[in-house]
Amino acid sequence: MRARHLAIGIASMTLGAAPGEDVRGGGGASSLVSRVDHLVYATPDLDRGIDEIEKLIGVRAAPGGQHPGRGTRNAVLALGPASYLEIIAPDPAQPTPASPRTFGIDSLTGSRLAAWAVTSRDVEAAASEAAREGTPLGEVKSGSRKRPDGVLLSWRFTDPQAMVAGGVVPFLIDWGASPHPASSAPKGASLIALRAEHPAAARVQKQLRKLGLAMPVEAGPAPALIATIQGPHGRVELR
Repeated sequence: MRARHLAIGIASMTLGAAPGEDVRGGGGASSLVSRVDHLVYATPDLDRGIDEIEKLIGVRAAPGGQHPGRGTRNAVLALGPASYLEIIAPDPAQPTPASPRTFGIDSLTGSRLAAWAVTSRDVEAAASEAAREGTPLGEVKSGSRKRPDGVLLSWRFTDPQAMVAGGVVPFLIDWGASPHPASSAPKGASLIALRAEHPAAARVQKQLRKLGLAMPVEAGPAPALIATIQGPHGRVELR
């Protein structure tokens, strides 16, 4: 029992759970939503993705900036005080990167909710703990982008290229001293719930619970994330 409490304490500190919260399950949709740093909507064309989201939700995302060396750029809109939706696409102003772009962008023919990120207070420690629990989240890396207003954002994150369970298992991110992107993103939408589908639903749900994430996963023909969002157009589903 003492060892279990120690494991819970480590997960709480590294994955950003509230002090005393049992992150090994339970808590419902609101608890899960509070853990979401951002959702990733991947699209072959940024303007197309922005238009799609505005038509669905009723809020127009604002340009976020370029990801130097990664061949991508994004736009963002807030889903809460510390969560947001990232629309990411190839950046025509950058040369084709040596490695494939993240989130399967190079092979996309349509837009999709491709991945999600969980806030971590210590990415390295959380990634090591996840690996010990049997879920390698990839190498911890650094990223940065400059907002249109000139503010430089930098972060540490587990490699999104790992795409565990096709993106149903999240990557981890720590913004350090940077302002959170949600603070300057267009407002008007809120994340209500997040669920998933996967051909190996029971196995993936077990992986998520070992990370302290009680996200519903149902059997489906392919990995899929489904977000319920409240906005000017009412309550909608994005997948």
